[in-house]
Amino acid sequence: MTTGSASNFPSDEARWSRRGFLLTAAALAAVPGLPADPAAAAAELPDFPADVALYRSAYRNWVGEITADGMWACAPGRPDQVADVVNWAWRHGWRVRARGASHGWSPLTVTEGTPPGAPVLLVDTAPHLTGLALDSPTAVRAGTGVTLEALLTFLEENGLGVTATPAPGVLTLGGALAIDAHGTAVPARGERRPPGHTYGSLSNLILSLTAVVWDSRAGAYALRTFHRDEADCAALLTHLGRSLVTEVVLRVGADTGLRCVSRTDIPAGELFAAPGTGDGRRTFASFLEEAGRVEAIWFAFTEHPWLKVWSVSPTRPLTSRHVRRPYNYPFSDNVPAPVAELVGRMTSEAAWYLAPVLGTAQYDAAALGLVATLSGDIWGPSKNTLLYLKPTTLRVHANGYAVLTSRDRVQRVVAEFAAFYRERLTAYAARGSFPVNGSVEIRVTGLDDPRDSGVAGARPPLLSALRPRADHPEWDTAVWLDILTLPGTPGAEAFLREIERFLLRAYDGGSALTRVEWSKGWAYTDDGVWSDQEVLGTVVPAAVGTAEWAEADAALDRLDPHHVYGNTFLDRLFGQDAKA
Repeated sequence: MTTGSASNFPSDEARWSRRGFLLTAAALAAVPGLPADPAAAAAELPDFPADVALYRSAYRNWVGEITADGMWACAPGRPDQVADVVNWAWRHGWRVRARGASHGWSPLTVTEGTPPGAPVLLVDTAPHLTGLALDSPTAVRAGTGVTLEALLTFLEENGLGVTATPAPGVLTLGGALAIDAHGTAVPARGERRPPGHTYGSLSNLILSLTAVVWDSRAGAYALRTFHRDEADCAALLTHLGRSLVTEVVLRVGADTGLRCVSRTDIPAGELFAAPGTGDGRRTFASFLEEAGRVEAIWFAFTEHPWLKVWSVSPTRPLTSRHVRRPYNYPFSDNVPAPVAELVGRMTSEAAWYLAPVLGTAQYDAAALGLVATLSGDIWGPSKNTLLYLKPTTLRVHANGYAVLTSRDRVQRVVAEFAAFYRERLTAYAARGSFPVNGSVEIRVTGLDDPRDSGVAGARPPLLSALRPRADHPEWDTAVWLDILTLPGTPGAEAFLREIERFLLRAYDGGSALTRVEWSKGWAYTDDGVWSDQEVLGTVVPAAVGTAEWAEADAALDRLDPHHVYGNTFLDRLFGQDAKA
């Protein structure tokens, strides 16, 4: 939640390390490219399509944990130029990685350690693949480089919207769809799904998509449009970077006003109470039942989470402030001096023991900021309350999991997780270790019901964490659990490994099922992430479903038999080396 702004930083030289840390976080939002020397480009990339400009570029993921310098990049102006670039890469033994906002944690785009000069080409989608047009009164055609904010603004201008969306508006649509991005929403008591909406991931709204895939008859890669009722489309709806989609058609519905009320007065012990304890009037599940759209942000070592509750409200409630633009929590976009000072000491002086103090400072910033900015009760078009995270936010590492369960067991899952998290965090602190200094974030969504698309014969995204399980029709809900901490925090990996093992053990497919959140951190060892071979090779495919995993893998192999799309991490995850 906490974020940084250069205007808040003292100027004395003793604080340069803190300032540098926070400014670096903001700077990672955009990595400029350097124009290529024509001779160098011709030597390293011979016969590259002449109408597509090349440039040198660094790659930085959201938190800067994965970096690569001196990579070749390009920004095709049209989908047919994307196909030309992919064919060049195939013929010259290069791999292609689509890049949007680089707003992710996991190594799905570029892997750490990719050296300068590696035969890996970044294809930037955001400069040009940004077309937007209504395909029908209930469908929008969009280029995959368009940002979510631009897409939602276009929809709003046409009286349309979505039920839920990720909070950062800077995300590109293509990146969001590749990893089944989601918001937080289930039906409230008495609520019926409006036509054109879904409570699942954004991928579940796709009616058709156009991707650059292998054409065996032409003996080359070519643009091809896949419709939602086609078998191969199910693999492309959430492809994890194993394809390159240039355009999609999304089903959408009528927009509505949303009210968002924030509270910081409910103790975690009450909000996350075990079912059957207390009076149950202020539990997470009670707010979910009432409004259907809930998010809890629980700062480390504090007792009162920041609870957001959205509710459908076509007209402005009397007490709500009308908001006419998104990002209505300025205190979270500009770090107050006490929070900035603590972050600086922790990162520059290794004062990790200040985590409890930082948690309190973050809570205070939220509680006081909501009052000072009159943002505790806001109302407006859906976009204006759903988008609330700017690129200037402080960059933190985040793990992520979805627990599939039944709606009536949500409180139990939240309570069990919260109790284990609190117990382990207390135990670590008792021995002088403070592995978490950010927050826990809890959201709840529905699953990817393909009927929401309105297309007969539609299938859910094969690799989506929200794909329903046919053998458990009672699982209709997903509880999303994330833990945030500053990169480099000692003991974080070991702590997050314990959390992961707890979730995999407690929700192993019996009463509920844990799946990983593709864009976040998972597969922890005691000193690393995305590196536990058991999780990568066995647990993840089994949680997706062995048959479904194999079907998706086979389809993506068939559409890219030369493995132009991929990297060493994806090769490992899908066992490409074993298949070679």
